[in-house]
Amino acid sequence: MKPYKSLTIASFTLLAIAAQAQDVSALLKATDKYRMSADNLQVETQINVLNADGSPDKERRYTVFAQAKRQSLVLMKSPAEQGQKVLMLGDDFWLLMPSSQRPLRITPMQKLLGDASTGDVATMSWADDYTGKLVGEEPCEEAGAAAKLSCLHLSLNADRKGVTYQRIELWIGKSRHEPVRADLYVLSDKLAKQARFVMDKPGAPTMVTEMVLSDQVSNHKTTHVRYLSRKERQVPPEWLNPMFLVRNPPLE
Repeated sequence: MKPYKSLTIASFTLLAIAAQAQDVSALLKATDKYRMSADNLQVETQINVLNADGSPDKERRYTVFAQAKRQSLVLMKSPAEQGQKVLMLGDDFWLLMPSSQRPLRITPMQKLLGDASTGDVATMSWADDYTGKLVGEEPCEEAGAAAKLSCLHLSLNADRKGVTYQRIELWIGKSRHEPVRADLYVLSDKLAKQARFVMDKPGAPTMVTEMVLSDQVSNHKTTHVRYLSRKERQVPPEWLNPMFLVRNPPLE
């Protein structure tokens, strides 16, 4: 093969890879809108954990301030955790206890309740943190829908180490790009959880109302993360400062 032909083939290959990456980025941005409808949101969240036999285990309530630029503040509202907070600033996570004057560094994989990690609750965007490829078109089942959907299968890899999952296999609706289900892999490339997304209107979705997490490693419990309400709200800058939060100021 002549050198110029090799260069031409290589150029076309690079262009194809770049075009696919751009397509996946656009798909993820469309999918994210079902989970985070604005850059700055207040999301009232309820987590219910069910045992492997379907019996109820625990329930907790959280107020999540999901803000632009990978910033989030989680207020724990249940009596057992009252006054505790989790702050996420990019790759940095802190747990703030009402009895402590020091913020505690934690990881995004640290559990809040059941199989819901701090990253599951504090992070609501994929487009900012992942790149990947379109694997192909596959049939899949949307929760509550009467018939199977035609879905796009995306294989995603994290752009940075500070995210909860290093790899995600994601299935989204082909026509509307709503999230349907996901396989979630940790750094060791072990399948940690499977997620299923419940939409407000099966067949004509506008937002995710619930994420159901199934443990694939140990206890095989099911964790239901329900988004009870969303409203646009940008919090004051000091609320995103761990040294301000250790003073236990009123945040409402």
